[in-house]
Amino acid sequence: MKPENIVVIRGGGDLATGVIQKFYRSGFKLLVLETQNPTAIRRSVSLCEAVYTGYTVVEDVSCTRIEALSELDECYAHNTVPILVDPGAESIMQIKPIAVIDAILAKRNLGTHKNMAPVTIALGPGFCAGEDVSAVIETMRGHDLGRLILKGYAHPNTGTPGEVGGKSVQRVIRASSAGTIKHIRQIGDTVKAEEVLCEISGEKVTAPFTGLLRGLLREGLNAHKGMKIADIDPRLDVNWRTISDKARCIGGAALEAFFYLSNSMMEEQK
Repeated sequence: MKPENIVVIRGGGDLATGVIQKFYRSGFKLLVLETQNPTAIRRSVSLCEAVYTGYTVVEDVSCTRIEALSELDECYAHNTVPILVDPGAESIMQIKPIAVIDAILAKRNLGTHKNMAPVTIALGPGFCAGEDVSAVIETMRGHDLGRLILKGYAHPNTGTPGEVGGKSVQRVIRASSAGTIKHIRQIGDTVKAEEVLCEISGEKVTAPFTGLLRGLLREGLNAHKGMKIADIDPRLDVNWRTISDKARCIGGAALEAFFYLSNSMMEEQK
């Protein structure tokens, strides 16, 4: 293992998976850090599912859960991306990566800072480029999506999802009460308005409109009131098995940011 070649990505959800694929295809050794119980809802395109299953594949990227850094070399030998439960990112001090990318999308900084690596990148609001991290990637849909921010902040979180197929807030379904989720329908199903999608401690959760069930919180997890638990897309022909346009855009921007910042550092050292 050559530590200088490793890029650490905090988070393995759907947008993080777009970042992971770009760096994976570009030949980088990666390490994904996750929590013990990831809560991605677009699970079919989220490599963090490997935390639960031990192994998962999204498009051309396979991901394997590891329990210790000593397993990294075996993953690299088998061309699979390792994922480690390390919510505090404590392993970063041991491997000294060339870059750290915060792709948690928590809308706030959960501990990522510039001293973690020569290049530090964060996705979305909650970070100040130039202070907290080297660069921030804009994640809000629209003209600035994927823009590199080298000084200052991304657009603040509005709490309103971008419009897709004429639907915005209605696309994201939130828990009306706390409890354990039980599936009635599955990701990839076409559902009708008012059809039951799942139950939370016996309370039925229904579809607000006819569409494709693109995301659904993993069965058995505990949801808190107001938590995102499902995502419906009004476009019935959308491919829920592949990485989204937004994730690809953000992934490409993160890769651009890495090379831009790395080249800038080399120029400064001349």
